[in-house]
Amino acid sequence: MNFNDDFSKRAVVHAQQVPWVASPMPGVERRMLDRIGDEVARATTIVRYAPGSAFSAHTHTGGEEYLVLEGVFQDEHGDFPAGTYVRNPPSSSHTPRAEGGATILVKLWQFDPEDRTQLAVDTNTAALSPVEDRDGVSEIPLFHDDREKVRIEVWDAGQSVNLESHDGLEVFVLEGGFSEGGEDFGVQSWLRLPAGHPLKAVAGPKGARLWVKSDHLAQHITAPGAVR
Repeated sequence: MNFNDDFSKRAVVHAQQVPWVASPMPGVERRMLDRIGDEVARATTIVRYAPGSAFSAHTHTGGEEYLVLEGVFQDEHGDFPAGTYVRNPPSSSHTPRAEGGATILVKLWQFDPEDRTQLAVDTNTAALSPVEDRDGVSEIPLFHDDREKVRIEVWDAGQSVNLESHDGLEVFVLEGGFSEGGEDFGVQSWLRLPAGHPLKAVAGPKGARLWVKSDHLAQHITAPGAVR
């Protein structure tokens, strides 16, 4: 299955307007943002776990990063409440579950194959810092290497937010909203811009809290070739 797989084009999904689709595991549903592949895929997805649901044990050959949006996401490594950002690098494995239910934003098969950095960041307690040369924008850094930069950004209400130079950009709305390209983005709306396409946005009247990933689309886009 391929969906929003042309990374040279702007892509948008207003996820709360999209129906949930059942996964192979009972009680686990998905809203796809982009995807190349079948059950093993390069994918960006919102995944909802019903209370008591679980996924089979598996290895993330291509790595996994996720942000917990609602509830508490769990595996043998710990309990991760809403607001927790986790990176599980290539070759890592786990058995995810959600005893009380959870919703996560997850990206699969998008790591450097040599990356072995495993981390978990509680964005609820991390401090915001103003971003130099970007008025009205603060951030919580989550991860940064020579391939990508991941962070939480907060935009002040009504603030014009421009980012002229980047090598690919994804923005996912956690709270509030913004407008861009004549389109309004609310909670769980997702925008992907290709490398070289400037961001020109305006935060809504309540401002915006966003998950942002940039500079990761300049490399050749790869995807797994096998189906689990």
